[in-house]
Amino acid sequence: MSGTAHITLLARYNEWMNNKLYEAAATLPAEQLAADRGAFFGSLLATLNHIAVADTIWLKRIGTHPSFATALASVAALPAPAALDQLLFDALPALRERRIWLDRLILDWTAGLADADLDAVISYRRMNEANNRQLRLLLLHFFNHQTHHRGQATTLLSQAGVDVGVTDLLMLVPEAEG
Repeated sequence: MSGTAHITLLARYNEWMNNKLYEAAATLPAEQLAADRGAFFGSLLATLNHIAVADTIWLKRIGTHPSFATALASVAALPAPAALDQLLFDALPALRERRIWLDRLILDWTAGLADADLDAVISYRRMNEANNRQLRLLLLHFFNHQTHHRGQATTLLSQAGVDVGVTDLLMLVPEAEG
């Protein structure tokens, strides 16, 4: 499997899991979504917002590279999040619309990547520190970060009595010919 095939698989998994997560979250009343459950970002709603904030920050950073500026222009036009705990949306339906939009953008952009694109060096600033990192490794962080916080979100849903179901990437890994 090529490097871009791995990235495409992770993008598909990202969308699949986000759909499952938002479907499960939609079964809860707004008060439960916003209830502070002691998680790192407090509530389920805040955790889901954080994932969208981080995705926006990373896609904006990646979009500064000339090779990706056109494909990521729509996210570049968004205002930059002010903080990692910013509530982009205080209600699940609006946040879900943004999530669907982000996931479609991620899928479309990653589907157009060539293996050579993964060697691009992305230059960005984090906490006033200059960074230069290879896209292939940034994308591993990007998708791993989402998985990390979705794990927190599934725990919050479980604590609220909602079962998200199977969450394993393995569900999207194709069978190999034996």
